Amino acid sequence: MSTKSPTELESDEKARKRAQWEQFGFHVEAPGQVEVTNESHDNPAEHQYVVTLDDVTGDAMACTCPHHVHRSAFCKHMTAVENATDDGTLTAFPSDDGTDENEAEPEECDCDGLNGFPCWPCVRTGRKELPN
Repeated sequence: MSTKSPTELESDEKARKRAQWEQFGFHVEAPGQVEVTNESHDNPAEHQYVVTLDDVTGDAMACTCPHHVHRSAFCKHMTAVENATDDGTLTAFPSDDGTDENEAEPEECDCDGLNGFPCWPCVRTGRKELPN
């Protein structure tokens, strides 16, 4: 059995679909270290993993979830982080000047047309919270 290095891994179709269907929360623990919480589970705290990104390419390199650890697979958590960094809702490498690039309104913000309800990019970046 051959094992691929994380840089050779590609997201499979199942991981891509699950990353789109499930709801994830992100917290940057350190530059390139993103804690991912799968908020689709009844107990999200039991489904928190850390995705590590390459500091040069920004590509996901590893995840602490069992799927990646035991199968060397490109998991849904890695896919979700890459999707969020690609669409601008997550900054995995915050600037050193103390400002957060996510404080600005996301490019795809649709809050104005939602009658006071926040759009998903604003919720994901922490700019706005969902009402109870």
